[in-house]
Amino acid sequence: MRIGVDLGGTKIEAIALGAGGTILARHRVPTPVGDYAGTLDAVAGLVGTIEQQLGCRGSVGIGTPGAISSRTGLIKNSNSTVLIGKRLDQDLAAKLERPVRLANDANCFALSEAADGAGAGANVVFGVILGTGVGGGVVVERKILVGRNDIGGEWGHNPLPWPRPDELPGVPCYCGKAGCIETFLSGPGLARTYQTAAGKILTAEAVARAAAAGEPQAVACLDLYADRLARALTAVINILDPDVIVLGGGLSNIAPLYEELPPRIASYAFSDAIDTPIVPARHGDSSGVRGAAWLWPQG
Repeated sequence: MRIGVDLGGTKIEAIALGAGGTILARHRVPTPVGDYAGTLDAVAGLVGTIEQQLGCRGSVGIGTPGAISSRTGLIKNSNSTVLIGKRLDQDLAAKLERPVRLANDANCFALSEAADGAGAGANVVFGVILGTGVGGGVVVERKILVGRNDIGGEWGHNPLPWPRPDELPGVPCYCGKAGCIETFLSGPGLARTYQTAAGKILTAEAVARAAAAGEPQAVACLDLYADRLARALTAVINILDPDVIVLGGGLSNIAPLYEELPPRIASYAFSDAIDTPIVPARHGDSSGVRGAAWLWPQG
Protein backbone atom coordinates (compact mmCIF):
# COMPACT_ATOMS: atom_id res chain seq x y z
CA MET A 1 0.00 0.00 0.00
CA ARG A 2 1.26 3.47 -0.91
CA ILE A 3 0.28 6.47 1.21
CA GLY A 4 0.57 9.95 -0.25
CA VAL A 5 0.40 13.19 1.72
CA ASP A 6 -0.11 16.64 0.21
CA LEU A 7 1.06 19.52 2.44
CA GLY A 8 -1.15 22.38 1.31
CA GLY A 9 -1.32 25.90 2.63
CA THR A 10 -4.85 25.45 3.98
CA LYS A 11 -5.25 21.69 4.22
CA ILE A 12 -3.18 18.53 4.55
CA GLU A 13 -4.61 15.58 2.64
CA ALA A 14 -3.59 11.93 2.71
CA ILE A 15 -4.68 9.01 0.54
CA ALA A 16 -3.81 5.35 0.26
CA LEU A 17 -3.43 3.80 -3.18
CA GLY A 18 -3.82 0.12 -3.92
CA ALA A 19 -2.74 -1.81 -6.98
CA GLY A 20 -3.37 0.06 -10.20
CA GLY A 21 -3.91 3.38 -8.42
CA THR A 22 -7.21 2.52 -6.74
CA ILE A 23 -7.94 4.92 -3.85
CA LEU A 24 -8.44 2.88 -0.69
CA ALA A 25 -8.82 5.71 1.80
CA ARG A 26 -8.73 9.50 1.93
CA HIS A 27 -8.60 11.93 4.85
CA ARG A 28 -7.78 15.61 5.28
CA VAL A 29 -7.29 18.10 8.11
CA PRO A 30 -6.72 21.87 8.24
CA THR A 31 -3.09 22.92 8.02
CA PRO A 32 -1.72 24.21 11.35
CA VAL A 33 -0.63 27.52 9.83
CA GLY A 34 2.71 28.77 11.13
CA ASP A 35 3.14 25.69 13.35
CA TYR A 36 5.90 23.34 12.19
CA ALA A 37 5.55 20.86 15.06
CA GLY A 38 1.80 20.86 14.54
CA THR A 39 2.33 20.11 10.86
CA LEU A 40 4.44 17.06 11.69
CA ASP A 41 1.79 15.87 14.14
CA ALA A 42 -0.97 16.37 11.56
CA VAL A 43 0.86 14.26 8.96
CA ALA A 44 1.53 11.51 11.49
CA GLY A 45 -2.10 11.57 12.57
CA LEU A 46 -3.38 11.21 9.01
CA VAL A 47 -1.02 8.32 8.26
CA GLY A 48 -2.02 6.61 11.51
CA THR A 49 -5.72 7.04 10.74
CA ILE A 50 -5.35 5.47 7.31
CA GLU A 51 -3.27 2.55 8.55
CA GLN A 52 -5.70 1.85 11.37
CA GLN A 53 -8.63 2.00 8.94
CA LEU A 54 -7.02 -0.38 6.44
CA GLY A 55 -5.20 -2.59 8.91
CA CYS A 56 -1.80 -2.46 7.23
CA ARG A 57 1.34 -0.37 7.06
CA GLY A 58 2.28 1.56 3.92
CA SER A 59 5.07 3.49 2.29
CA VAL A 60 4.77 7.27 2.67
CA GLY A 61 5.43 9.91 0.03
CA ILE A 62 5.12 13.62 0.77
CA GLY A 63 4.30 16.43 -1.64
CA THR A 64 5.42 19.78 -0.27
CA PRO A 65 5.85 23.36 -1.42
CA GLY A 66 9.49 24.05 -2.15
CA ALA A 67 12.27 21.48 -2.31
CA ILE A 68 15.09 19.98 -0.29
CA SER A 69 18.35 21.82 -0.90
CA SER A 70 21.06 19.45 -2.10
CA ARG A 71 23.58 21.70 -0.34
CA THR A 72 22.02 21.91 3.13
CA GLY A 73 19.36 19.21 3.28
CA LEU A 74 16.87 21.86 4.39
CA ILE A 75 13.64 22.97 2.72
CA LYS A 76 14.04 25.96 0.39
CA ASN A 77 11.80 27.96 -1.97
CA SER A 78 8.60 27.21 -0.08
CA ASN A 79 5.68 29.63 -0.08
CA SER A 80 4.70 27.86 3.17
CA THR A 81 7.44 29.74 4.93
CA VAL A 82 7.19 27.76 8.18
CA LEU A 83 8.85 24.86 6.32
CA ILE A 84 11.87 26.85 5.11
CA GLY A 85 15.09 25.82 6.79
CA LYS A 86 13.63 22.65 8.26
CA ARG A 87 14.79 19.03 7.79
CA LEU A 88 11.29 18.02 6.82
CA ASP A 89 12.13 14.61 5.37
CA GLN A 90 14.22 13.58 8.39
CA ASP A 91 11.73 14.95 10.90
CA LEU A 92 8.83 13.11 9.27
CA ALA A 93 10.86 9.91 8.97
CA ALA A 94 11.56 10.06 12.70
CA LYS A 95 7.93 10.86 13.51
CA LEU A 96 6.59 8.04 11.30
CA GLU A 97 9.39 5.58 12.17
CA ARG A 98 10.12 4.72 8.52
CA PRO A 99 11.80 6.23 5.46
CA VAL A 100 9.77 8.81 3.57
CA ARG A 101 10.15 10.18 0.08
CA LEU A 102 9.55 13.87 -0.42
CA ALA A 103 9.08 15.90 -3.61
CA ASN A 104 7.87 19.31 -4.65
CA ASP A 105 4.07 19.43 -4.91
CA ALA A 106 4.15 20.47 -8.58
CA ASN A 107 6.46 17.54 -9.33
CA CYS A 108 3.97 15.25 -7.59
CA PHE A 109 1.17 16.70 -9.70
CA ALA A 110 3.15 16.05 -12.89
CA LEU A 111 4.06 12.52 -11.79
CA SER A 112 0.43 11.67 -11.05
CA GLU A 113 -0.75 12.87 -14.45
CA ALA A 114 2.12 11.07 -16.19
CA ALA A 115 1.48 7.83 -14.31
CA ASP A 116 -2.23 7.36 -14.93
CA GLY A 117 -3.68 10.76 -15.77
CA ALA A 118 -3.97 13.06 -18.75
CA GLY A 119 -0.30 12.49 -19.67
CA ALA A 120 -0.33 8.70 -19.38
CA GLY A 121 1.68 7.11 -22.18
CA ALA A 122 3.60 10.30 -23.01
CA ASN A 123 7.38 10.27 -22.82
CA VAL A 124 7.84 13.86 -21.59
CA VAL A 125 5.11 15.54 -19.53
CA PHE A 126 5.15 19.14 -18.31
CA GLY A 127 2.69 19.60 -15.47
CA VAL A 128 1.49 23.10 -14.59
CA ILE A 129 -0.25 24.32 -11.44
CA LEU A 130 -2.15 27.59 -11.83
CA GLY A 131 -3.49 28.49 -8.41
CA THR A 132 -2.49 30.67 -5.48
CA GLY A 133 1.00 30.23 -6.90
CA VAL A 134 2.36 28.97 -10.21
CA GLY A 135 4.31 25.72 -10.20
CA GLY A 136 5.60 23.24 -12.72
CA GLY A 137 7.10 19.80 -12.93
CA VAL A 138 8.82 17.73 -15.60
CA VAL A 139 8.41 13.97 -15.83
CA VAL A 140 10.44 11.90 -18.30
CA GLU A 141 9.55 8.24 -18.73
CA ARG A 142 7.54 8.40 -15.47
CA LYS A 143 10.50 9.78 -13.50
CA ILE A 144 10.59 13.29 -12.05
CA LEU A 145 13.31 15.45 -13.58
CA VAL A 146 14.49 17.19 -10.42
CA GLY A 147 17.65 18.73 -11.88
CA ARG A 148 21.10 19.36 -10.48
CA ASN A 149 19.89 22.18 -8.22
CA ASP A 150 16.49 20.68 -7.32
CA ILE A 151 14.60 23.37 -9.25
CA GLY A 152 13.56 21.49 -12.39
CA GLY A 153 10.25 22.82 -13.72
CA GLU A 154 10.25 26.06 -11.70
CA TRP A 155 9.01 28.12 -14.65
CA GLY A 156 6.92 30.38 -12.38
CA HIS A 157 10.03 32.21 -11.20
CA ASN A 158 11.29 33.24 -14.62
CA PRO A 159 10.42 36.60 -16.19
CA LEU A 160 7.28 36.83 -18.30
CA PRO A 161 8.46 36.36 -21.92
CA TRP A 162 8.09 39.12 -24.53
CA PRO A 163 6.89 41.66 -21.95
CA ARG A 164 4.93 44.72 -23.01
CA PRO A 165 5.98 48.14 -21.74
CA ASP A 166 3.12 48.24 -19.24
CA GLU A 167 4.22 44.84 -17.86
CA LEU A 168 7.64 46.13 -16.85
CA PRO A 169 9.23 46.00 -14.36
CA GLY A 170 6.41 43.95 -12.84
CA VAL A 171 5.22 43.64 -9.28
CA PRO A 172 7.47 42.23 -6.53
CA CYS A 173 7.40 38.46 -6.01
CA TYR A 174 7.93 36.71 -2.67
CA CYS A 175 11.09 35.15 -4.15
CA GLY A 176 12.74 38.58 -4.06
CA LYS A 177 12.56 39.34 -7.78
CA ALA A 178 9.94 41.31 -9.69
CA GLY A 179 7.89 40.45 -12.76
CA CYS A 180 7.95 36.69 -12.25
CA ILE A 181 5.49 34.61 -14.28
CA GLU A 182 3.80 33.69 -10.99
CA THR A 183 2.89 37.32 -10.31
CA PHE A 184 0.95 37.47 -13.59
CA LEU A 185 -0.56 33.98 -13.87
CA SER A 186 -1.48 33.09 -10.29
CA GLY A 187 -4.98 33.63 -8.96
CA PRO A 188 -3.89 36.78 -7.11
CA GLY A 189 -2.20 37.93 -10.32
CA LEU A 190 -5.40 37.68 -12.36
CA ALA A 191 -7.34 39.40 -9.57
CA ARG A 192 -4.79 42.23 -9.52
CA THR A 193 -5.04 42.64 -13.30
CA TYR A 194 -8.80 43.02 -13.02
CA GLN A 195 -8.58 45.44 -10.10
CA THR A 196 -6.18 47.64 -12.09
CA ALA A 197 -8.46 47.61 -15.13
CA ALA A 198 -11.88 47.85 -13.47
CA GLY A 199 -11.16 49.47 -10.13
CA LYS A 200 -13.05 46.66 -8.40
CA ILE A 201 -11.86 43.73 -6.29
CA LEU A 202 -12.88 40.26 -7.46
CA THR A 203 -11.32 36.86 -6.91
CA ALA A 204 -9.81 35.14 -9.93
CA GLU A 205 -12.75 32.73 -10.01
CA ALA A 206 -15.19 35.64 -9.97
CA VAL A 207 -13.31 37.30 -12.82
CA ALA A 208 -13.67 34.11 -14.87
CA ARG A 209 -17.39 33.98 -14.13
CA ALA A 210 -17.80 37.64 -15.06
CA ALA A 211 -15.98 37.01 -18.34
CA ALA A 212 -18.24 34.06 -19.09
CA ALA A 213 -21.22 36.39 -18.51
CA GLY A 214 -19.79 38.87 -21.02
CA GLU A 215 -18.63 41.65 -18.67
CA PRO A 216 -16.29 43.63 -21.00
CA GLN A 217 -13.48 44.39 -18.55
CA ALA A 218 -13.42 40.80 -17.31
CA VAL A 219 -13.37 39.54 -20.91
CA ALA A 220 -10.40 41.80 -21.66
CA CYS A 221 -8.57 40.63 -18.54
CA LEU A 222 -9.10 36.99 -19.39
CA ASP A 223 -7.90 37.62 -22.95
CA LEU A 224 -4.74 39.18 -21.55
CA TYR A 225 -4.35 36.26 -19.13
CA ALA A 226 -4.56 33.79 -22.02
CA ASP A 227 -1.91 35.72 -23.94
CA ARG A 228 0.43 35.83 -20.96
CA LEU A 229 -0.04 32.13 -20.33
CA ALA A 230 0.65 31.42 -24.00
CA ARG A 231 3.89 33.39 -23.87
CA ALA A 232 5.00 31.61 -20.70
CA LEU A 233 4.20 28.14 -22.07
CA THR A 234 5.87 28.94 -25.39
CA ALA A 235 9.16 29.49 -23.56
CA VAL A 236 8.79 26.01 -22.04
CA ILE A 237 8.02 24.47 -25.44
CA ASN A 238 11.00 26.23 -27.05
CA ILE A 239 13.32 24.71 -24.43
CA LEU A 240 11.76 21.39 -23.43
CA ASP A 241 9.31 20.60 -26.25
CA PRO A 242 7.23 18.22 -24.09
CA ASP A 243 4.85 15.65 -25.55
CA VAL A 244 1.96 17.06 -23.54
CA ILE A 245 1.27 19.95 -21.15
CA VAL A 246 -1.21 19.22 -18.35
CA LEU A 247 -2.84 22.11 -16.53
CA GLY A 248 -4.01 21.89 -12.92
CA GLY A 249 -4.98 24.24 -10.12
CA GLY A 250 -8.06 26.40 -9.85
CA LEU A 251 -7.39 28.49 -12.96
CA SER A 252 -7.06 25.37 -15.10
CA ASN A 253 -10.86 25.16 -14.88
CA ILE A 254 -11.26 28.18 -17.19
CA ALA A 255 -12.53 26.22 -20.19
CA PRO A 256 -11.88 28.82 -22.96
CA LEU A 257 -8.13 28.59 -22.32
CA TYR A 258 -7.90 25.23 -24.05
CA GLU A 259 -9.20 26.72 -27.31
CA GLU A 260 -7.31 30.00 -27.08
CA LEU A 261 -3.85 28.74 -26.12
CA PRO A 262 -2.85 26.63 -29.18
CA PRO A 263 -3.06 29.40 -31.83
CA ARG A 264 -1.45 31.93 -29.52
CA ILE A 265 1.42 29.56 -28.72
CA ALA A 266 1.89 28.80 -32.40
CA SER A 267 2.29 32.53 -33.09
CA TYR A 268 5.09 32.84 -30.51
CA ALA A 269 6.94 29.51 -30.83
CA PHE A 270 10.16 28.96 -32.77
CA SER A 271 8.63 26.46 -35.19
CA ASP A 272 6.56 26.40 -38.36
CA ALA A 273 3.91 24.36 -36.55
CA ILE A 274 3.04 23.47 -32.94
CA ASP A 275 0.79 20.54 -32.09
CA THR A 276 1.56 20.13 -28.36
CA PRO A 277 -1.64 18.98 -26.61
CA ILE A 278 -2.63 21.22 -23.71
CA VAL A 279 -5.11 19.37 -21.55
CA PRO A 280 -6.75 19.60 -18.11
CA ALA A 281 -5.62 17.26 -15.36
CA ARG A 282 -7.54 13.99 -15.24
CA HIS A 283 -7.31 13.70 -11.47
CA GLY A 284 -8.02 17.36 -10.69
CA ASP A 285 -7.33 18.36 -7.11
CA SER A 286 -6.29 14.78 -6.29
CA SER A 287 -3.25 14.79 -8.57
CA GLY A 288 -0.79 16.19 -6.04
CA VAL A 289 -1.59 13.71 -3.31
CA ARG A 290 -1.73 10.81 -5.79
CA GLY A 291 1.68 11.79 -7.12
CA ALA A 292 3.10 11.78 -3.60
CA ALA A 293 1.94 8.18 -3.25
CA TRP A 294 3.50 7.30 -6.62
CA LEU A 295 6.93 8.36 -5.31
CA TRP A 296 7.24 4.76 -4.12
CA PRO A 297 7.09 1.72 -6.42
CA GLN A 298 4.42 -0.87 -5.82
CA GLY A 299 5.43 -3.03 -2.93
